[in-house]
Amino acid sequence: MRWNLPDRVFFACGACHILAHAFLMRYGTDDMTPLWLHPHKGFTGNHIVIAWDDWIFDYHGYSHRQKFIDHCFRRARQRWANWDAEIKSIPRDVLISEKKSRQIDELWLREPKQFLHDALPRAERFLDRFAPPPTGIAGRNAKP
Repeated sequence: MRWNLPDRVFFACGACHILAHAFLMRYGTDDMTPLWLHPHKGFTGNHIVIAWDDWIFDYHGYSHRQKFIDHCFRRARQRWANWDAEIKSIPRDVLISEKKSRQIDELWLREPKQFLHDALPRAERFLDRFAPPPTGIAGRNAKP
């Protein structure tokens, strides 16, 4: 069922980590870090983004880091008044490894091929909708 969702929904709700991995493969620099928005017990809303400097990338595109975080918390609290989350840096290699992701307490990520079809090519195509991080945002050229 998840596979048949529109791309934005697919990469917002269930495959954000695959998009994060694809972004790092295409544009990653050493200072870019996967961040996990990890809701407190009893709440939903897990999300993984790529962060660097004052910026974040996810299925929306590029966002100012603090504005993005404020928006996420505000929207979640509209649905669940006491919603709260911890923002955790996670290693890059867990993004597409179920085994490695399960070594982090309460994290369990599906590998690209554990979806109905391989989700990585879909993430790579979805990235084509966005311009590369401009030098003004990333502050450097992406790795080859």
